[in-house]
Amino acid sequence: MDLLALTDFNLVARHGGFGRAARESGRPKATLSRRVADLESGLDLRLFERGARTLKLTEEGRALHERTSVLLTELEETTAAIASGGAAPRGRLRVSAPLLFSQAAMGKLAGRFALKYRDVRLEVTTEDRTVDMVEEGYDLVIRVNPDPDARLIGRIFLRDRLLVVASPDLKRPAGLAPVPAVLRGGTGDTPPAWNVTRASRTRRIAVKPVLRLSSLFMVRDAVRAGVGAAQLPLSLVSGDLAAGTLLNWGDVEGPEIALWALYPSRRLLNSRVSAFLGVLKETFPMGSPEELASFID
Repeated sequence: MDLLALTDFNLVARHGGFGRAARESGRPKATLSRRVADLESGLDLRLFERGARTLKLTEEGRALHERTSVLLTELEETTAAIASGGAAPRGRLRVSAPLLFSQAAMGKLAGRFALKYRDVRLEVTTEDRTVDMVEEGYDLVIRVNPDPDARLIGRIFLRDRLLVVASPDLKRPAGLAPVPAVLRGGTGDTPPAWNVTRASRTRRIAVKPVLRLSSLFMVRDAVRAGVGAAQLPLSLVSGDLAAGTLLNWGDVEGPEIALWALYPSRRLLNSRVSAFLGVLKETFPMGSPEELASFID
């Protein structure tokens, strides 16, 4: 099999079209088209469905892309490592991270990484949706409590927990009286109560939504203003709790908040990914919410 043709096929598959692949790589569009056509002819398979304005992988093309893109990356990295004699990581590193972590810590973290690895071009995309690492060309994704995925491996690098917090001016509810609540998100279903544990005792706090906001930073600011109580991660309110500007009403019952760094399961780990994982470990050696709170202050 022609490795150059296979490389060009993966380039087109990753970018979703000949034109975009040509622009991103600086390769002539006609050359990419010819090499893909030669590969299809040699395999006697149609790898793309070509529409008037769209280009879509066939089932066979998708399978070939998924199984060969990682191998080609490993081959490229191995060749580069041998040629450089094990020099520092270099090249592009694409990372996807969730909104809250990006707003709170990723700028500072990315700056720290960039200063340490100047030959790596780090690109960070902020989004909460589940991305397809192979199809979208990501080297590493950071996610909160991700669903299991057999194609990915990873590690937890931070843990956090949810608290119900409120301004000292807001009195804790007595009996079944609902508390004014600031919620994150749209007009979806609202839980009738929060189960909160404090001093080994669990109680239900009835809630009455008074404000809905799309960002937890916005929720925190509204709680600081005394609008109502809210569920917020410890790392985001640790300073307020220490200063007494917010009070902790207790831990929210439920699974822990775990931040995972995920990457494709492969025999040879991308050296740039290894470097990024190393910076995460150096920055958060214990993986505690207090470390994150200290980092973002």
